[in-house]
Amino acid sequence: MKTKSLICGGIAALIVAMTTSAQAETRTLRFQSAYPASSTIYTSAETWAKRVEELSGGRLKIEFMPAGTIVPAFEVLDAVNKNVIDGGHSTVAYWVGKHRAGTLFGDAAGGPFGMDILDYVGWLYEGGGIELYRDYYRVELKTNIEVIPSVTSANQALGWFARPVESWADLKGRKCRQTGVTAEVFASSGMSTVNMPGGEIVPAGERGVIECAEFVGPAEDMGIGFQTIWKHFYPMSTHNPATIVDFLVNGDVWNSLAPDLQAIMQAAASEATLRSHIRKGKLDADALDKMRNEDGVTVHRTPDDVLQNILASWDEIAKKESENNAFFKKVYDSQRDYASKVVPAKRLIQAPYNLGADHYWPEAK
Repeated sequence: MKTKSLICGGIAALIVAMTTSAQAETRTLRFQSAYPASSTIYTSAETWAKRVEELSGGRLKIEFMPAGTIVPAFEVLDAVNKNVIDGGHSTVAYWVGKHRAGTLFGDAAGGPFGMDILDYVGWLYEGGGIELYRDYYRVELKTNIEVIPSVTSANQALGWFARPVESWADLKGRKCRQTGVTAEVFASSGMSTVNMPGGEIVPAGERGVIECAEFVGPAEDMGIGFQTIWKHFYPMSTHNPATIVDFLVNGDVWNSLAPDLQAIMQAAASEATLRSHIRKGKLDADALDKMRNEDGVTVHRTPDDVLQNILASWDEIAKKESENNAFFKKVYDSQRDYASKVVPAKRLIQAPYNLGADHYWPEAK
């Protein structure tokens, strides 16, 4: 009996020790998004935080907060760098003014070079893009940040308008919300562009500060109320077809994490990217149905010359930038090299999407 008691006591002590050790290793990190809580991008990022906790067995928890909780949306990068917050979730387009090459990391027109979101993610992980992305933050911006690409907002819509858009020239004089280099792409049409984070767009539209805006797409835009202001929507565009956003982690915080926790955060980010992309398809379809049938929105096909001029305008901007910015050129050349192989091959391998769509779901004349 004495031996049995000793064994039981030893096991109990071991369980207590293991429990205490696990509790001691538990970390909680504070992350703030640049997106409002009503955003599907925000909810997709919350899914990531939940998966990190699940996959780590509760050892790592992410306290996830919407835009403005601690700092304004445009200050997330600096707040992470200075360790005001442990991490953030945002788009590189919000600080492309710090370094122009930022637009190539998910916010470039045409993919770029015809890449869709899967091609772009392929470039990141199979074409050396992730190393360049880390260099962008660490070397070019000189920040103490680890970047983890996660959650897609592709393909982004042309936007919402108070009156219909007939052509590229018809954009002249319109005062629209645009961000990053995308604003310059549309400025070449004569559009007057205004930069603001997503959570400020609807209030600006209500006050008449802007008469049109682009943000993400049907479901995302309706989630924050675009349909209550503008009644002409153009879902098709070529200005941001492969957009992805990022988790930014303070470098010291990142280095303090055990290697398996780092791997869990990265794996959960890849999962969140895929899940956000496949979820978006159904959400957008439902949103298009609702805006047409309940909200009085007219959904238009974007004029072909708008789609083509977006690409032409971007090509001119990228050409000039490559001539004056060595890092921009390095990234752009890497994307061109990857796309030159993948895009033509995909076009040869895959039947055009419209072939099956027109066969089973012909558009009404």
